[in-house]
Amino acid sequence: MLTIREAIVVEGRYDKNTLSQVVDTLILETNGFGIFKDPERMSLLRRAAERRGLIVLTDSDGAGFVIRNRIRGSIPAEHLKHAYIPDVYGKEKRKRQRGREGKLGVEGMSPQVLEQVLRRAGATVLDAQAPERARPGLTKADLMAAGLTGGADSARRRQALLKEMELPEHTSANALLQVLNGCYSREEALDLLGLKDLDGM
Repeated sequence: MLTIREAIVVEGRYDKNTLSQVVDTLILETNGFGIFKDPERMSLLRRAAERRGLIVLTDSDGAGFVIRNRIRGSIPAEHLKHAYIPDVYGKEKRKRQRGREGKLGVEGMSPQVLEQVLRRAGATVLDAQAPERARPGLTKADLMAAGLTGGADSARRRQALLKEMELPEHTSANALLQVLNGCYSREEALDLLGLKDLDGM
């Protein structure tokens, strides 16, 4: 398993499932062309790119390049790295027929190819022998403890936090958790919520 610093963005859940068997990092999805009408998702990608760097790993067909160019046009180049899978013609096992261009997507690539394209893109490989002590991610219970859900004043408090974090006002609680857990250390996230890390005391 390759442990890297950068987050990776792929098109869909099957790509994510395949990649998660190869690399240990935050993997985000564009939901295909859904990225074009989802400012919340783009804000998450932007935040991940700013905090840890973002590797764009889309399919090698025309649709993949349209999605890649959308991300390239929305996030500063200094935060992006681009990984390109080779043109391999065939059909993924789960599909009944080939895609329009007949090429395999990210989900159809072997682990060796995926590791190779990530290294070639300049992924920052971390020492997996000395990982940070595993810390549990924040949960909705933490959001409730911070007064961001479930209370009479929670909506106003959540909007204030979203504004402070420069996230869209319609960001859901689940998306907020994804940002907090994927883009910040546990201590930083708890500090943003105004909570103390009891585990770390």
